[in-house]
Amino acid sequence: MPRWLYEAGIGEARAALVDRGRILEARIEPEGDGPRVGTIAEARLRARADATGRGRVLLADGLEAEILDLPPSLAEGCKLMVEVIREALGEAHRAKPMRVRLLAEGVPAPGPDLLAQIVATGFAVEPLRAAADTLEEHGWSELLEEAASGLVARPSALLHISLTPAMVLIDVDGGGAAAALAVAGAKLAGETIRRFDLAGSIGIDLPTTPARADRIAAAEALDQVLPQPFERTAVNGFGFLQIVRRRTRPSLMERIAADRIGFAARGLLRRAERAGGRGSVELVAAPVVIDRLEANPAWLEELRRRTGTALRLRAEAGRPISAGHAQRDHA
Repeated sequence: MPRWLYEAGIGEARAALVDRGRILEARIEPEGDGPRVGTIAEARLRARADATGRGRVLLADGLEAEILDLPPSLAEGCKLMVEVIREALGEAHRAKPMRVRLLAEGVPAPGPDLLAQIVATGFAVEPLRAAADTLEEHGWSELLEEAASGLVARPSALLHISLTPAMVLIDVDGGGAAAALAVAGAKLAGETIRRFDLAGSIGIDLPTTPARADRIAAAEALDQVLPQPFERTAVNGFGFLQIVRRRTRPSLMERIAADRIGFAARGLLRRAERAGGRGSVELVAAPVVIDRLEANPAWLEELRRRTGTALRLRAEAGRPISAGHAQRDHA
């Protein structure tokens, strides 16, 4: 039976839905990442709906949001009560503000955090401690490396995933017969969409298969591994399949792409928390990663508390952002 592994990390919370040693879904919630879906807040109408039908509101904390379906009777400057229905999305080429809907009434309250979200799925939740790295036992680092690079390689197929302004594009590559590769690629794409929490418009470029039965088999292979709700097209004669999933928060890939330095810094804290041996802990990383850690003293203080020892930070010029490591003075 699938179960959630939940880790209250330093600077971020992490969760993975696992079954039989595999990660089915993975989510990360960085600390201070802005209002979550379900947040109810007071706002002031900043701009009435334009030609697109979208208006702008300013929340009490100064953040701007997009609002749809505004009554024409509302005047700019009026106070509103709103609910967040889509979190802010930091895309590679353009940022999309959070989206809210108008409420007739309500009391300001934060939306459910990651722990509350996974509890609401109905699967059992197992809180984790640093003593045993259960996430790593299920392939956590490999999953994050795939999400960061956009490359997912399996014996059956290879996926190249690109985040574009229009949609997420998944290109399927590999050897063997086109019909078999189309089925394997569609299955792997469906599994990866779920694992990376990809949403919105998603295009999958499969090998061209002239036979209609082969195209149907590829689409059915995706349907078997990607849970509803979603909408999709049939696989066309050129091997292209489009999926649309409701998009309410950044995907795992988008979270990493939006702040690679922060992602690397928090990952280094995770490794430091689990560094074996005795004595103080030394964190070695690229200068920009060390700068991010020093800019967040609360993270370092929490790491000191959890490890019960002193810390040292060492910046190494020329070290890749993703190549930080942590070690104890004595094995």
